[in-house]
Amino acid sequence: MTSWPILTESHEALRTAVGATTDWEAATPCSQWNATQVLQHAAGDQIAFAAFLTGGDGPSEDPFSPSGSLSDTPGNVAEHAMKLSSTAWAGVAADAENVAVPVPPNSMPAALGVGACALDAAVHAWDIAKAAGAPSPLSASLARELLPVAQQIVEPLRNYGAYAPALPGQDGDDDVAVLLRYLGRDPHWSR
Repeated sequence: MTSWPILTESHEALRTAVGATTDWEAATPCSQWNATQVLQHAAGDQIAFAAFLTGGDGPSEDPFSPSGSLSDTPGNVAEHAMKLSSTAWAGVAADAENVAVPVPPNSMPAALGVGACALDAAVHAWDIAKAAGAPSPLSASLARELLPVAQQIVEPLRNYGAYAPALPGQDGDDDVAVLLRYLGRDPHWSR
């Protein structure tokens, strides 16, 4: 549905992580949330991006205060949110200068905006996969593409508690580890 490969790949990472998860109460790298809550947050963010782009309905609950109770199966919750997001982004021209997004400053060029949406899906895909004890769904190429996006949008969001402080790099870090550490995540986290 989308003409944005970065979003397609990030959605596939989220789909893979959700499919690998059986224990939705499992702890995640987001220490305050279990796997269900991370999924609710990720789905809510995808719906929020769609709502900003289309003027449609936003998420039914606050993505930053997830209840831990899903209205449908995890797969259906994820698919619904990703469909709304990808459909909304499919209508955005690649050269659009000012696209409405739920990320401060709430308007950015299309490529950065879709990158922000993709970053959200991808990093939470990693969180869910780690909770499941599954392999990382992030490819090195996706991590390389997402890092410049993160470097442009994350710092102001740290002030809102959306991301933990960046972690120092380690010898031997690959592209995925570099992205995760920048986002305040330990690439070697395990439950």
